[in-house]
Amino acid sequence: MYLIRVIAVPGLLALAACNTPGPAFRGIDPVRVTVAQSTFDVRVDGLRAQAIRLNMEWAPRRDAVAPRAVAAIEQVSGCSVSRLDGDQAVIVARLDCGGGAPPALPDPTSLDCEVVFVGGTEADLFCDPIR
Repeated sequence: MYLIRVIAVPGLLALAACNTPGPAFRGIDPVRVTVAQSTFDVRVDGLRAQAIRLNMEWAPRRDAVAPRAVAAIEQVSGCSVSRLDGDQAVIVARLDCGGGAPPALPDPTSLDCEVVFVGGTEADLFCDPIR
């Protein structure tokens, strides 16, 4: 019985924290965004944003996930990402809103986004709300 508690309690705690935001983003409703094969819960607080990747991906590298996280954050915030920190699961961004305040955020909803590569490193992002 003791062994079950030792294994089960930490396992349940780990599962409960899968998409829990950091302290700076608690209390902020997420907007769920899917970009290519990655799904994120994005939270924006002023000039900072956090994207938590929710889906399973086999051995994702940060370099592969980061552009999709940036696209999701920029879609939700309406601002450009000026700095990126974190890993392939939780990414925190600093936002550049052109010197002004960030635009008003949309109501929390889910977005399904498609990335269309224009050429080189440029791409367009087309998102539709999922209601």
